[in-house]
Amino acid sequence: MTRIGVLGGTFNPIHLGHLRAAEEVAEALDLSRVLLVPSAQPPHKSAGAGSPLAPGTLRLAWVEAACAGNPRLAASDLEVARGGASYTVDTLRALVETGAAARPVFIIGSDAFTELGSWREPKQLFPLADFAVMARPGTPGHLGDWIPDSLRADFEIAPGGDAARHRATGGSVRAIAIPALAISSSEIRERVRRGRSIRYLVPEAVRRDIEASGVYAS
Repeated sequence: MTRIGVLGGTFNPIHLGHLRAAEEVAEALDLSRVLLVPSAQPPHKSAGAGSPLAPGTLRLAWVEAACAGNPRLAASDLEVARGGASYTVDTLRALVETGAAARPVFIIGSDAFTELGSWREPKQLFPLADFAVMARPGTPGHLGDWIPDSLRADFEIAPGGDAARHRATGGSVRAIAIPALAISSSEIRERVRRGRSIRYLVPEAVRRDIEASGVYAS
C-alpha cells in the first residue's frame, strides 16, 4: 500500500534541516511521498515584531520551490487554503476524507510530541494516522519518555522503547533518528534582518525569493 507522510510546520522559512528530516523519515519508513504542509496561523506560536511570520502564500511558495526536483517531497496548500488557526486534527481528517491518504504517517519532532496533550483533540489524532517521532543525536530519553502523561495509558511501549502501539486502534508510533543539522528558522530570520548571508542554509531558489521579498528585513 502506498504510504504518505505528513510534515507540518510554520516553515518560516523552510530550510535544509526540514528537507533532510523529511528525506530521512521517508527512507526509514519507505514512504512514497511526504507532504510538507505550511500552517496558515500556528495556534501554539505567536510572531511578534522581532519574529515576523511571513504570509502563508509566501511560505507555501518557498516550500514548493524547496520540493522541486525531488519526487518524494511535495508541498500541500491544505492549511493555507483553509485559513485561520491550523489544527493537525483538522488536516488529518481532511486528508483521510478526501482519500489523499488512507492512513498517513504524521511526522513530528520529539519536543513537539511531548506537548501533544495540549493540542486540539489529541486522542483523535491516533485513529487518523500513525506517527513518526524524529529524534536528533543526544535527545534525552526514548519514545516511552516522550508520550504525554495524559496519553500514556493509551499506548503499549515495545521492548527497547523506540516504538509503541496505540491500544484502541493498533496504530503505530516509531522513533526515527535523524542527523543533527544546526539550522533554525529563527536564526535564518535573524541573519536576514542583520543583512547576513543565508546561502547554504536554505535551497538557493528559496534564498533568492526570501531576499527579494524583504519580509524578514529590518
